[in-house]
Amino acid sequence: NGKTAASGLLPRSDSLFWAQWAESRAENMSDSGRGKGRLVADRRYPNKSTAQIAKPKRTAAKSTRRKAKARKPRRGGISGFILGMFSWVFRLIWRLTWRATAVVLLLLALAVGYEYTKLPEATALLDGRARGSVTLLDQSGAVFARRGDQFGGAVTADSVSPHLVDAIVATEDKRFYRHFGISPRGIASAVRINMSEGRGPLSGHGGSTITQQTAKLLCLGTPYNEKDWESERAYEADCRESSLWRKIKEATYAIAMEVKYSKNEILTVYLNRAFLGEGSRGFEAASQRYFGKSANEVEPAEAAMLAGLLVAPSRYAPTNDLERSQRRAATVIRLMEEQGYLDKAEADRAQANPAVLSEAAEAEAGGYFADWVMASGPEFFTRNTTEDVIIRTTLDQRIQRAAEEAMIQIFENNVREGSKAQAAIVVMSADGAVRGMVGGRRTRVSGVFNRATQAQRQTGSSFKPFVYATAMEMGYSPFDKVRDEPFCMDIPGSGEWCPKNYTNDFKGTVTLTEALKNSLNIPAVKISEALGRDLVQKVARDFGIDSTLADTPAMALGASESTLIEMVGAYAGILNGGSAVTPYGLVELKLLGEDVPMMDATGGIGERVIQKEAARALVYMMEKVVSEGSGRRAALPDRPAAGKTGTTQAARDAWFIGFTADYVAGVWMGYDDNTPLTGVTGGGLPAAIWHETMRRVHEGLPVRELPMDVPAAPAPEPQPEQQQPRRRAPAENLAETVLQQVLRDLFGGN
Repeated sequence: NGKTAASGLLPRSDSLFWAQWAESRAENMSDSGRGKGRLVADRRYPNKSTAQIAKPKRTAAKSTRRKAKARKPRRGGISGFILGMFSWVFRLIWRLTWRATAVVLLLLALAVGYEYTKLPEATALLDGRARGSVTLLDQSGAVFARRGDQFGGAVTADSVSPHLVDAIVATEDKRFYRHFGISPRGIASAVRINMSEGRGPLSGHGGSTITQQTAKLLCLGTPYNEKDWESERAYEADCRESSLWRKIKEATYAIAMEVKYSKNEILTVYLNRAFLGEGSRGFEAASQRYFGKSANEVEPAEAAMLAGLLVAPSRYAPTNDLERSQRRAATVIRLMEEQGYLDKAEADRAQANPAVLSEAAEAEAGGYFADWVMASGPEFFTRNTTEDVIIRTTLDQRIQRAAEEAMIQIFENNVREGSKAQAAIVVMSADGAVRGMVGGRRTRVSGVFNRATQAQRQTGSSFKPFVYATAMEMGYSPFDKVRDEPFCMDIPGSGEWCPKNYTNDFKGTVTLTEALKNSLNIPAVKISEALGRDLVQKVARDFGIDSTLADTPAMALGASESTLIEMVGAYAGILNGGSAVTPYGLVELKLLGEDVPMMDATGGIGERVIQKEAARALVYMMEKVVSEGSGRRAALPDRPAAGKTGTTQAARDAWFIGFTADYVAGVWMGYDDNTPLTGVTGGGLPAAIWHETMRRVHEGLPVRELPMDVPAAPAPEPQPEQQQPRRRAPAENLAETVLQQVLRDLFGGN
């Protein structure tokens, strides 16, 4: 110790000394294998600090462990071989896996970077409609229907109601603010559910995040091009493809969006792009459509209903089934409560007061009339418009309600429960302007079969006025006479044909007015054949019946088919004094924001068909149908009306078409599958529906007389001793008289 102190060395503890001594000895022995090794002075007394001395000790310990491990005997035999193989395979798989993962991540990064460079600013993605919208106004300028893709205007995630954002996130993607565009947990859950329900892993539930749904709404950045797709529907089908490759591309695009945009920007694009039924693109358009208010004003119950549409917009649209939409909204409210967006009191209040349609929304289905205007207008401005279009129409919503209420009342009170019989109504002005239309028993619907414009049905006796219009034009009087008696004709290729009256009896000699009033068949056939079928066909076509007319004697009895709107339009020509009309609903078409119309009315009064005197005489005859004949059930209590019944063979179709001085209306009734009606004729339920419709239509209107002339009474028949040679009935000498009239027109005089 003295030497140590004299040499300037610090004293060391005994434990440290003996540890170094043992280590040195072991190394010396292992090096030579002979005896004990020497303790070198600089090892015994290294001039280093205590901290520096510890380092060789750790290194030596590691060396000792490695040597001990190296000396560990290897396990031999089959078990050793198997364990070695497993170890080798595991190391191989691990090396391949991490290398493959690195390659995939690199490729993903490159793909995300590529998509990132193509993404525009978020504001450019808000209104990406391929089609425009059509807003339809009634005759007073009020909106009654919307078609096409309605876009209510751009909104943002910050400007809409917070309840709406909460409802969307709670319903569609509760981890929206925490994931990076895709949710592995959500995908795994969706795959598990799909497999448990017996579907493919990618069929059914998709597990898509809001970001992925937005990517799908953007069609992964691929715009619609008419050259690449047959239709917009085909384009949207491709955008909704759910193959594995498509899902991979969708995920890549979604991650790129997360890199490019903020969460609120992504949600803003989603709010403006989502389809929510009834042609509504975006939540602003849907809120205006269903509730008549902006998306920034919706309450929790309304927000829940809107968010509930995302799962199936057409199925859950409140205009299609309000109760179903409310049930879906109740589920959304429950999710909002579970996730803390609503407290119990708010949730209970929303559940107790579900959202309902605004009055305007109920009226804006547009129904059959809107469908007809859209179908009859130019396609590039209606069905396939890429612009926002405003169309002013002829619709009178008061008259439309009158027709709908009349239909409902008669079927509820006069038709047996469970009957599948259908009916249609058209009301128009004398110039062809359609004021109301009901195409079936279901009202306030759209996109369904319209029996008023699409159903081609036999017209029955409702065609007879055109036979008598031809006779009046040829100079005959309502008091001229014809014989109603057994009558047969030989039809080439068909044999003998003997028409009968509906009552299976004969009236003998009757006036033309009596023949029309009682809808006698034999006089109508006689007159048509005497005048010439081609002449009757021409008059009917000129009045607007464009359907093919049968070139047989049965044409006079309505064997040909026509639509209700064609027939009502033809009767409007009789009312207006004998001029043809083209039924129309479109008055003016403009682009949104423009003042100059792109097009004007598509119909109206056309050329004269018969002289005014002939039309007024025919109106007189048709008035007798309502006041005294087969159409008495249609008579109105406070004003004169004229019309004609029609019933086809086996009562498959029943018609009543008539008019007052103000409006002309027509009713058809029958089965879609041509099943015969039971106990129904044109003078029965169709006349009753017509009566109820026109009674409501004319409420509050002043009484006006029909445009008709009462013909002078015929001279009394001479007494037998003074009787001159008997004049033959018109049907017996009509052809001869027609020839004489033609000769007089050509050469003048007698």
